[in-house]
Amino acid sequence: MHTSFRLKVLFPGFMSVLLAAAACKSPQQGVNAAEAQAQQPHTAEAHSQAIVTGADQTAAYLPYLRGKRVGMVVNPTSVIGRTLSVDSLQALGVNIVKVFGPEHGFRGDASAGVKVDDSVDPKTGIQVVSLYGKRNKPTQEDLADIDLMIFDIQDVGARFYTYTITLHRVMEACAENGIELMVLDRPNPNGFLVDGPILEPELKSGIGMNPIPISHGLTVGEFAQMVNGEGWLANGIQCKLNIVKVMNYTHDMPYTLPVAPSPNLNTQQSILLYPSICLFEGTIISQGRGTYFPFTVLGNPDLKDKYAFNFTPKGINGMSETPLHQDQACYGLDLREFDTQVFRNTGKLNLSWLMELYKAYPEKEKFFDFKQSNQIGNFDKLAGTKKLKEQIIAGATEEEIRQSWEPGLSQYKQKREKYLIYP
Repeated sequence: MHTSFRLKVLFPGFMSVLLAAAACKSPQQGVNAAEAQAQQPHTAEAHSQAIVTGADQTAAYLPYLRGKRVGMVVNPTSVIGRTLSVDSLQALGVNIVKVFGPEHGFRGDASAGVKVDDSVDPKTGIQVVSLYGKRNKPTQEDLADIDLMIFDIQDVGARFYTYTITLHRVMEACAENGIELMVLDRPNPNGFLVDGPILEPELKSGIGMNPIPISHGLTVGEFAQMVNGEGWLANGIQCKLNIVKVMNYTHDMPYTLPVAPSPNLNTQQSILLYPSICLFEGTIISQGRGTYFPFTVLGNPDLKDKYAFNFTPKGINGMSETPLHQDQACYGLDLREFDTQVFRNTGKLNLSWLMELYKAYPEKEKFFDFKQSNQIGNFDKLAGTKKLKEQIIAGATEEEIRQSWEPGLSQYKQKREKYLIYP
């Protein structure tokens, strides 16, 4: 684990809301990392216990929050048990002065790519600042009344998933304003997979900011360490990090998310397929937006003569109001029963679906036409390189494509080792 920058990792012991409430009444003013680590069981039994997220370990961090004005970057995945962490922590007496909401909004009621306005949360009365609207990064004014910021959002381990981009920007804002950032860490459901081309600098965008592969194999806590350690914040500034570690977790462990991370990743199957399938967002191929099983199917109306399986996208409030190929039968691949264990076994993204559907599509000049497809992302920005599109068009083999990812991918894997918190 890399520790040359300012970092504190908390290793708590017993976690329950009752203990948390008791901790709030304790005279102790903060959590010492060494003392907390001493509470952590180091027996074989501990490693066989259930995974416990950082947020669920309230007894470890509640005393540290006492007396502080707290800001929180959260969404519907930010739960303690089954309750939103904002609601839980406010009930436990934490002074939450502001909530910052990413894509999809604080309570998750906005569709993908839809801008979200600032508001006041009707349940808690807390001011909600949107980081997916008129600004994507907290301002100095936003942070003026905050002593400590908390980041607690479930990621899925793909470079183009926007929550780690939000984390990067929040880290930068905190560093610029001298505010400590506490990361309540959560497992990465694709944490076993490190694969894909490294993002090229000229393709930096809102769906890719840092030189990492498509599937980066980091938790948000580890990602935050890498951002700091590699000097990726503006002018190389450092964010003061305080990471509450996940208990009983390793990267090779299967992890089923208790809450859908976004409206269109609503099943475990879609989450595991996502790093491979999201590339289709920059093509003429539907990924099932406008169905109740998005990111598990692929199709297009023009493939009727090639495939029997079909689905028809419809407008669905809160998911996809105007999906690609709306009200048209799309023919293609049904991946709902695909054995995702293959990703774990091979350690590779699936490129064959992209290659197959490009070959099958009759009007190849339209396949990667971003304007024609009316999709969320530009293919080159999603891929992180212009080479992949060129290789698919030229008929390159998968081996040739993968070879072009080197030496960048291997170098990233070595770099990643410095920032791992978990085996």
